[in-house]
Amino acid sequence: MEFTAEQIAGLLNGDVEGNPEAMVKTLSKIEEGTSQSLSFLANLAYEEHLYTTDASIVIVNKNLTLEKPIKETCTLVRVDDAYQSFTKLLEVYNQFKNNKLGIDKQTSISESATLGEDLYIGAFSAIGDNVIIENNVKMYPQCYIGDNVKIGENTIIYAGVKIYHDCVIGANCILHAGAVIGSDGFGFAPKKEGGFDKIPQIGNVIIEDDVEIGPNNCIDRATMGSTIIKQGVKTDNLVHIAHNVVIGENTVLAGQTGISGSSKVGKNCMTGGQVGITGHITIGDNVKIAGQSGVSKNVKNDQILQGSPAFSYKDYMKSYVVFKNLPSIVNRIKELENK
Repeated sequence: MEFTAEQIAGLLNGDVEGNPEAMVKTLSKIEEGTSQSLSFLANLAYEEHLYTTDASIVIVNKNLTLEKPIKETCTLVRVDDAYQSFTKLLEVYNQFKNNKLGIDKQTSISESATLGEDLYIGAFSAIGDNVIIENNVKMYPQCYIGDNVKIGENTIIYAGVKIYHDCVIGANCILHAGAVIGSDGFGFAPKKEGGFDKIPQIGNVIIEDDVEIGPNNCIDRATMGSTIIKQGVKTDNLVHIAHNVVIGENTVLAGQTGISGSSKVGKNCMTGGQVGITGHITIGDNVKIAGQSGVSKNVKNDQILQGSPAFSYKDYMKSYVVFKNLPSIVNRIKELENK
């Protein structure tokens, strides 16, 4: 990737201050800038680095007033919002970097699979019978796509992802390395004589458009019907979503969140790390659950929860003041009893 300051300014509707022919080949933090690198300044806490950076081009806000001269080797591109503009460039850079094409010879693809155009399928990947892969899908090495799976256009599937049979992946999704989609739900029936009978899991997983699934997530197929991850959901590393769960639109789940079978989580919800949600309950819309909380009953819309078992965040903080002081309270009670 090579861009001049003039090209960058054109892309971002910005103004060049310095050498319009200044060239960049890579991106960097402003404090780690090197020759031919592009950086940005949005947080004024880092302004001192603007005057010492070796970056060839720095994106800054139009209203930034320089306190002292910058290096002659540094060119500024002034924009309305440096942070958003740099984010846009990151997206362009990422698309350019990931723009792989072609099907590696060391792949196994069923003759009954339907493949779109402009695909990338990496080495040692296996694609089963009746699979449908739409245009511009990128699939990195060592992926497994089971029979009858459908994958929507522009989806990126990173190395080592496993998608079991009959699952549906929407358009513009990202599945990070090691994710397992559609493994059996945890269904076992106890026997009178001891042990368990496995309950067949004959459903699937449906992941709608614009979903991002983190590394090493496990999303179980439904016993019957579908486990559904709705549009815009984002999950962090090591998230487990059990059979027949439904996750509402634009909900985000932080690392090590676990959701038990048949529970429903509303739209625009947020969970902190290590949140546990028991099975067969409903979480309303716009609910926020603090890290390490355990939710064991239904939750109405617009609640903020903390604790295990989780309850109102405000009540939790009031209670925390009390139980934090329990040792001193106990000592005072003993003193009163002695008197």
